[in-house]
Amino acid sequence: MVDQPLDEVDRRILSELTQDGRLSVTAVAENVHISRAHAYSRIARLTESGVLTKFTALIDPIKAGLRSSAYVTLKVQQHAWRELRERLRDVPEIHHIALVGGDFDVILLVRAEDNVGLRRVIFDQLQSMPGVMDTQTFLVFEDIDTR
Repeated sequence: MVDQPLDEVDRRILSELTQDGRLSVTAVAENVHISRAHAYSRIARLTESGVLTKFTALIDPIKAGLRSSAYVTLKVQQHAWRELRERLRDVPEIHHIALVGGDFDVILLVRAEDNVGLRRVIFDQLQSMPGVMDTQTFLVFEDIDTR
């Protein structure tokens, strides 16, 4: 499938679904001022092309019992990324993984019930993973979601 560039209608559909992923196709169509059939076909195309990757709920970590959060940076051995990426995906406390350029190689968003759980993930799991050379932890004091 050849990727089509996103137009204004696509961007408005994505904006609507980003604000509320539970919107029905009918509601998206009404809000974007297009027909239901047109909205359905656009959403299907955005999904098939991989622009829309999944529909999910956004939770409040504090209310969900995840009271301790940190961004953890990793320095990794040069060819360790592919295997390390799979190991990181298996850690349920890791909510986001990014391969980055700069002073470190990977940045993670880690959420745990408390500081004991956060410490366990960082010291017992992350620092002992093959390929991890160094970690640095930045505690999160307040989360602000801008989406």
